[in-house]
Amino acid sequence: MKSIFLSHNQVFESALPLFRNLGQTSSATDLVLLTAADDGSAFSDGNIGYYLAEGEVVDRFGRDKASTVCGVRPVFLLESGDEKKLRHIKESGDIATAEFGFYPQVILDKSMRDMAEKQYKEGSLTKTKLSYTICGEEVPVYRLGAKQIVRVHATDEGASGYAQLSDGSAISEGEGVFLEVKPVRWYFDASNKLLISGKVLFTGLDREQAGAYMSGSFLDELTAEDVQEISAGASYRVEEHDELELMRAFVEADIPVFVHGLTGDGKSDRVKELDPQALDIELVNETPETINGRAIYNETQDRIIDIKPVWLIKLEKLCEDGNIHVLFFDELTNATKQTQSVIFKIVLERIVNNRWELPKNARIVAAGNDRAESTVAHDLAEPLFGRFAHIYIQTTIENWMPWAVKNTINPYVMEFLANNDLYLRTPYTGTEGHADPRRWEMVSRVLDSSNNDFSLVAPIVGRETAEAFINFFRAQEELVGLAKYTDEEISHLSSARKYQVAQQCLYAHAAKPDEAEALVARLGAEFLAWFNYVLERKRRAKGEI
Repeated sequence: MKSIFLSHNQVFESALPLFRNLGQTSSATDLVLLTAADDGSAFSDGNIGYYLAEGEVVDRFGRDKASTVCGVRPVFLLESGDEKKLRHIKESGDIATAEFGFYPQVILDKSMRDMAEKQYKEGSLTKTKLSYTICGEEVPVYRLGAKQIVRVHATDEGASGYAQLSDGSAISEGEGVFLEVKPVRWYFDASNKLLISGKVLFTGLDREQAGAYMSGSFLDELTAEDVQEISAGASYRVEEHDELELMRAFVEADIPVFVHGLTGDGKSDRVKELDPQALDIELVNETPETINGRAIYNETQDRIIDIKPVWLIKLEKLCEDGNIHVLFFDELTNATKQTQSVIFKIVLERIVNNRWELPKNARIVAAGNDRAESTVAHDLAEPLFGRFAHIYIQTTIENWMPWAVKNTINPYVMEFLANNDLYLRTPYTGTEGHADPRRWEMVSRVLDSSNNDFSLVAPIVGRETAEAFINFFRAQEELVGLAKYTDEEISHLSSARKYQVAQQCLYAHAAKPDEAEALVARLGAEFLAWFNYVLERKRRAKGEI
């Protein structure tokens, strides 16, 4: 495996499949947002520069860039056998992703920050043997429970005096903050044997320094592990699993699973992936009586008769095929304490109302929101909490984008979020719309059905996010002055600049189709063919053709 810089041709002229599908921009990790000096570009908006193989430093459109320090989006050229080192390869159309290595990426969850800070100040935070090179300096890795973390200080060379991170936290200049070391998600171009980082991973090094780091200690740091080696012939193994694989393992072992995650993170979708026929019971609408079944008096027999609950009848019918099927208790934390106690009996004993057993091939999965997100949520009682294996889901651009491609999400939504990942989720205010992965899917549907009417975005994700959405594409369109190029000016444009013009014509096509197509035609046959290909792909994604 060899670290390389891509060529101008690979990124711009004859762009690789990744760049053709998602564009040349990229979002940044929290590490980059903390350590990036201000050079007039906001990493959160995807305005990264590129170090190229030819020794160039260019902006995201392929133009020469005055800045000498860029955020770096690492690339590896794979050699024979390297593909076996990749984990969790997922393919969706022309895009494949894989996990490889670990790197400091996101701010530590707020529930653990105080604990980490306290132990750090006391000197009791466990230091591992690992370290990462950040802005040219070696930074130690600490262990907090099962998590690996590093402490990084926000640069004092920012534009606004603070850095806004992925969870909305504002970190002041010079302030120390803990980042979690996470698996790195890469785009995997099998045909070209390339791994291209899904995000800008680090900054603070010029091109020569970045090249030396990536060809030196970067790979070692990426793949180093702070775990005890498993002896030869050991009867156990230690592997990494994504959330769906973890859920499947516990379901197959008949261990109840509780899925934690924010609204819109796809908890229900993952259950449906496990079992498309899963029986979904939304507990916020249920009472102990509807869960346990009703008791009625039979005058003819002069006795009380218990009536089996409807959901159990459905589950028994579903399980008649002998396959494993999931009984999904959704919104368990929003259920009343009385309903939770009924569910506890079912989870504990697999018996309903002390009378009816669950089918042998039924498996229990539950999900819910925590109290920080939902005002009507209750903490699970400790005995009930202790009966589940707990899996925590976090949706990121890296794991959402392949799903978006597979599910033909509107290309405007994909392009905006690929370059503005801070808007994947915005805070709930209770007064207007807010953004989360599920609501962006709603935006996709309304754009598809309205021929991309951007005025319909605000009621779903809120006014501020909608303005950012509109302004992002307005800025792209304004980069090209349609009908302002003379033939002489076009003749002096480089190939990279012509592709940039052709790309901007795509943004203007909906409003000015004739002018856009005429300008692209003047660029030459190669650029017109590219324009038509991308335009057709976008139309297919929206179901227009």
